[in-house]
Amino acid sequence: MAFHLEGHARDWRPWPDIICAGVSAIGQTTIGSLQELTEIEPDYVLENGNIRCTIQYPDDNEQSAIIATLMASTRIGCLQLEDSYGKKFVTVNDVFSEGTET
Repeated sequence: MAFHLEGHARDWRPWPDIICAGVSAIGQTTIGSLQELTEIEPDYVLENGNIRCTIQYPDDNEQSAIIATLMASTRIGCLQLEDSYGKKFVTVNDVFSEGTET
């Protein structure tokens, strides 16, 4: 239903800037894809070091399936960056209803 990407690579060199750009690209691509493929406008913020996106699932099953796929893809992309570069640079926290994390 939502994702929140925050933080900066700051002045670490050379590759953390690439990780930051990768995470930003994942988030921005998801927002653009939601707009283009579902024609639904997500509630989002694109700020320096802060990308947030929340979407309400419609009653339309086809649109909901596209949304679910895009949101899952966002999570998978960030998990792959975390796996490749370590939690020092990318940390994924899954938060479920009632604020429970895994």
